[in-house]
Amino acid sequence: MTRIALDASGGDYAPERPVAGALDALRQLPDSCHIVLVGPRDGIEAELAQQDGPTPDRLSIVHAPEIIGMGEKPLAAIRSKRQSSIVVGLTLHQQGEVDAFISAGNTGAMMVASRFVLGLHDGVERPAIGTVLPTVTDPVLLLDAGANVDCNARELYGFAQLGSVYARDVFDRDRPKVGLLNIGEEEEKGNTVAKEAYALLREQPHVTFVGNVEGGDVLQGVCDVVVCDGFVGNIVLKFYESAGRTFADLLQREFPADVLKTEGAARAFEFLDYSTYGGAPLLGVKGVSIICHGRSSPRAFTNAIRVAKHAADNHLSDHIHDEFVQGGAAA
Repeated sequence: MTRIALDASGGDYAPERPVAGALDALRQLPDSCHIVLVGPRDGIEAELAQQDGPTPDRLSIVHAPEIIGMGEKPLAAIRSKRQSSIVVGLTLHQQGEVDAFISAGNTGAMMVASRFVLGLHDGVERPAIGTVLPTVTDPVLLLDAGANVDCNARELYGFAQLGSVYARDVFDRDRPKVGLLNIGEEEEKGNTVAKEAYALLREQPHVTFVGNVEGGDVLQGVCDVVVCDGFVGNIVLKFYESAGRTFADLLQREFPADVLKTEGAARAFEFLDYSTYGGAPLLGVKGVSIICHGRSSPRAFTNAIRVAKHAADNHLSDHIHDEFVQGGAAA
């Protein structure tokens, strides 16, 4: 059985949307999936009572009376609120009671608590947020998407390792191609860190490195994993989100309603919808920790649960450990 813990207090619309997403996930996923809702018991039970039908046997509640607010400082919050849903959920994961933890709560608190409660795999210098971006072909994983503003070449190589394992285990791609985001394709392009990272990636057999990729290449899906520091990655992510919303608004404004109801239009809107991709994994910690958008819909939570289950079932964390034992020694 795969046990997924979900923060029922996390996000702008908790507990309504996390609870609804959990129930939808149980309807869609095999009987081997069990979901644990973490948060204030009374609030979760009241929300479950509002849902249609009986509460599934494959759903349970773990009481966590405290909530870390979106505006709280992460380190101070996790130290003072040991009974918060984020700390309790990650502790369940660390103790082996669940196989993954998902939250749409305070992103900083999720990153700090994941690092301190779960710990980092040996050889991982910094964990990275991986975010899935749509392309004209298959989605790509971009990392880091905001956890680390400044990075050195070895850390970028570590991100390439993390992304490669994720692409194999979650995207089901045998030899994922890794590109280094840069201002040009030529080897000599970029700043000192980019040049050093290029040289390091080119020499490592544990990563299928395809060279530098430019911003426009990402949209074309020329690789499976795009590596950059968190400063650049977060800018790319925010631009992607904004461009997607703008394009969707243009479609709705310029095309007749009957056209937008076609199967092709539905696929286009799904392609642009962040909820299709669930949440962003924090890679490098000992476990499966997934960070969702604060405004996540029930569908986004459902898909985050699906991704978490796939990652846990495919032993993502174990494979990251193996990768850094072998690839880290080579580097």
